[in-house]
Amino acid sequence: MELPKHAYFEGKIVPYAEAKVGVLNHSLNYGTAAFGGLRGYWNEQQQQLFIFRPHDHYRRFLNSTKLLCMQFDQTPQSMTQITIDLLRADGHRCDVYIRPLAYKATEGIGVRLHDLADQFSIVTLPFTRYVANDTNAHVTFSSWRRVDDNVIPARGKISGAYANSAFIKTDALRAGFDEALVLTQEGHVSEGSAENIFMVRDGLLVTPSITENVLEGITRRTVMELARQELGLTVVERPIDRTEVYLCEELFLTGTAAQITAVTQVDHRAIGSGQMGPVAARLRELFNEIVRGQVERYHGWLTPVY
Repeated sequence: MELPKHAYFEGKIVPYAEAKVGVLNHSLNYGTAAFGGLRGYWNEQQQQLFIFRPHDHYRRFLNSTKLLCMQFDQTPQSMTQITIDLLRADGHRCDVYIRPLAYKATEGIGVRLHDLADQFSIVTLPFTRYVANDTNAHVTFSSWRRVDDNVIPARGKISGAYANSAFIKTDALRAGFDEALVLTQEGHVSEGSAENIFMVRDGLLVTPSITENVLEGITRRTVMELARQELGLTVVERPIDRTEVYLCEELFLTGTAAQITAVTQVDHRAIGSGQMGPVAARLRELFNEIVRGQVERYHGWLTPVY
């Protein structure tokens, strides 16, 4: 992976090599950090880079910092402007991933959230696909359960919680799958390792509710809106049992990194026809057009960089 050229670090844009923390950094030792993930999409014809829904992403990011008792004198608008300045400094003319990180910067021993220094950084880097097999993904149900909201808040992107995702993803990849689905402690379907889940069953688009220990995804929200307004589908948020997934007509994963990833097999069982279904295919096509500024009625979701 190509390293970033610059970073926003301790209040200014610096060369990436200068953005360093010590090994006693509190967040490194205890996972007391929160991160976000945004994408920018390059439109070659317009010679323009569009950030997708940055205000929504930074609103969620700042909410994650609240869960960690952090305080920042920032708004979604001010953080969007920092991101624009950083992208211009890096000069990207390609699709990019944007990673904000808020962290407890104090160096020392002692686990807690209060009386610690808070800092945040942002980096950007070229980025294409997160799941390489994103039109034909084969997944499995993980033996690990999703972290419960009363253990580590699921609706915040808390860095320490992603050790759970790392266990899930590594076991799936080593077993020959592209991804994994995760159950809650009650046995309901929650998420992928780092993606929201949708299934088409009996003509309805169904997704786990936000009380099933899921991240309140920006791409999840986007897909729900597009499915209702553009495809005329009824979207239902409810608990999903494991065996429902085996019997559904379509299954796909959503997320900033994963975008819309079609799943065609679960535990070696074909989903529907065993190929990407029409709902996922249409949503993928529409999403790609929207994020590159090709659908005027959705320009409000985009912030141009240049």
